[in-house]
Amino acid sequence: MSETVSVTVVDGDDEQTIEVARGRKLRDALLERDFEVYGTVSKHANCGGRGLCATCTVNIDPTVAPEHWHDAAAVQFGYPRLSCQITVEEPLTVRLLDKHVWGQVFPRHL
Repeated sequence: MSETVSVTVVDGDDEQTIEVARGRKLRDALLERDFEVYGTVSKHANCGGRGLCATCTVNIDPTVAPEHWHDAAAVQFGYPRLSCQITVEEPLTVRLLDKHVWGQVFPRHL
């Protein structure tokens, strides 16, 4: 089994594939490569990847089994997932979301 996993990151119309160490948290891998998982305020004030502030949300495909109670609720109700609670084990596609005011997600057309 390879030590890295291909992750395709979609940011608006841009798409880039990165290699992520197997077992690494998605949030950390994205931030390390300067992908923005936070909104304008939450990038300065967040929980540091502990799954408490719910501001590092992304959409992922295929879905990954949740490991955290908040992430399990997101799966159940169809909300974006917490990138800090996703362990990269298999190839996946990540769609970054437009965020404003803390971690609120707004449609791109606004």
